Formats: sequence, structure tokens, C-alpha cells
Amino acid sequence: MAAPRGTLWPRDDHTEGKHLVLKEYLKAWFPILGKFNGRILFVDGFAGPGEYADGEEGSPVVAMRVLADHAATIRAEVVFVFIEKERMRAEHLNRLVDRWRPELPPSAKVHVLEDSFESRMTDVLQALEDQKKRMAPALVMMDPFGIKDIPLSVIRGILGNRQCEVYVTFMWEEMNRFFTTSEFEPHMDAMFGTDAWRRAADMAGSERRRHLYALYKAQLKSAGAKHVLHFHLYKRNGLKYSVFFATRHPLGSDRMKKAIWKVAPFGGGDFSFRGGNSDQMVMLGVTEPDYTALRSALLGRFGDTRWVRIEDILEFVRSDETMFHDGQVKKPVLKPMEQEGHIEVNHHRQRRRFTYPAGCRIRFH
Repeated sequence: MAAPRGTLWPRDDHTEGKHLVLKEYLKAWFPILGKFNGRILFVDGFAGPGEYADGEEGSPVVAMRVLADHAATIRAEVVFVFIEKERMRAEHLNRLVDRWRPELPPSAKVHVLEDSFESRMTDVLQALEDQKKRMAPALVMMDPFGIKDIPLSVIRGILGNRQCEVYVTFMWEEMNRFFTTSEFEPHMDAMFGTDAWRRAADMAGSERRRHLYALYKAQLKSAGAKHVLHFHLYKRNGLKYSVFFATRHPLGSDRMKKAIWKVAPFGGGDFSFRGGNSDQMVMLGVTEPDYTALRSALLGRFGDTRWVRIEDILEFVRSDETMFHDGQVKKPVLKPMEQEGHIEVNHHRQRRRFTYPAGCRIRFH
């Protein structure tokens, strides 16, 4: 999407998808991180004006509304940092924030910063390094127009903090269109943190996409992430963009997958919403999920003669090696596999049939 002019602009249909996933993830993220930490941060690096031309909510308002409406008591100080480099948009967002302050818990703090994301985050990370301090647990959202201003060096600095995560829009359509344009080269070098993306210059179509997605995932892991997920927004059969989520904790990975599966933003219309893991594509938000890919993944990992703990199975599913979450394991997959004789279950105590309590061991056939 080309950068819009003016303070407000119409919302693209497919923008709703990433905001819905963000909303669902924050519903879990606020209480989990807020329970064990005195302070948590939500940083929107490309905040915009906070709303669209027809009044739809932008990501800053989406995040504030989740906290304002949350049923749980969030004991931590929640700090919202909204970064926007365009003055008119930052001023508009400030006016929106002023209207929202009375709706937020007293401990919540909101800061609107007129600056570029790269400049501000570089300064913050350098100050933390100089003071030998770490960033508070944070979810950092990067949703730029195009591919500029999200260098891997900044992401590396964020992920170097133990409880920090990033949510990055990956503009595939624009990247592919201008792939061989010379002025894009320094931005691509900075975004990937390497010039290895140039090896895709002679590739076409899905081969180029697979190469770049695998490279970006690998680079996010080299930057400190242990789990990297991505999901895709398609218009008809064309990939518009993807969102990458990087975290150091399997619980973050699992909660993000639950958020992705819960959202079906475009029904049966022109847009579709899919999850990706290597070449595996999973239609998300459907009424009757197809668990064939999860069964295959479990058999591929554990399908030998050894016994494996249920805890290890759940840990594998929570990781970024599947696009499924731990709530999709026992009843939807293990129960039919046991009924069909594809698994054996061993438990030192008597158990009810087709249940898989802590401590039980399973063997796949």
C-alpha cells in the first residue's frame, strides 16, 4: 500500500485482519504479563492518527479499548507508547488519547511521540544499554507503509530483552513489485540485516516468496526470537501482505496462534486469512478445522516406537513448528487417533478413556 497523504485515509479491507488478531492477543497478553510484572509496555511504532476516514479504529485505539474493557484487574502499570512522525497525525492522535484517558485504569500511562520509530527506538535502546538496564516486558507493533524504517538492528535490540515481542507487517506485494529497484536495496539490506535476500533476484513467484519468508524468519531468530510465526492476508489468490510475530517464550507463540485461529475477518468474500509454516498453508477461522496437518506433524515428530510425555507433545504444538495451538490437541486429534488405533496411552493411574492427563505417555504408530 502506498503511503497515504493527509491526516486521515480510508481503511483497506484487509487491515481489519491484523487489528482483530492484535485485539485477541492483547486480551491474553495484558493479564498474563501484568500478573508478574510491575510495568508493561505496548509500543505502536507507526501509530498514525488513531482512526480512519470513516471512523474505524486504528491500532492505538484498539489497544486502549482492550485494556479499558478488560474484565480482569490488571495490577501492572500499563504504558502505551504511540510513535508517529507526521505532525498532523500525531496531533490528531493526541486529541483521541485525551478523550480515552478517563476510560483507562488510573495506573495506565499514554505517551504520543512525534518522531520516527527507528530514531526513537534506537535512542531508547542505546540509553538502556548505557545504563545497563533492560526494557520492561513489551509488545512492539511495527506496521509501516512499505519496507522502510524497520531495520533488523532495532528489532535485535528489542528482542534482546527477555520478555519483549514484536508484531511486524511484512509488505510482500510491494516488496515483490519493486524487488529489482535500486533505491529499495538499502532498505531491504536494513530490514533483513543481510544482503542474502538478493539471491532471490533470479527466482519467481512462490519460490521467491518462500526464500524471503524463510530468510526473514531465520533473521528474526538470529536477532533473539525463539519462536517466529507468520500469517497471511490474501485478496482472491494474491498475497497482499503477511504479519510476523516473534517471541522468546512458547506461551507467547501459543497465545498468538489462539488469537489467529479465533479471527475470521473476511468470511467467504474476496479476502482470505491463512497461516503459514514453511510450505504448510492452513485456512484459519473456519468452522470445522482440518487437523490433517497437525496429525502429520505429530507423527513426523513422534512417530517411532518410543513413548513420549503429553507435556512434550503440548510443548511441540505450542512452538513455531506448527500453526496449531495446545487447545487443538487432545479432543480434536489425540482422541480420534486413539479410537483409530494410531496411538497407545500409558498412565500409571486409572484414567477415563480418551483423556490425556498430566504425566501420561503416548506412543504413535
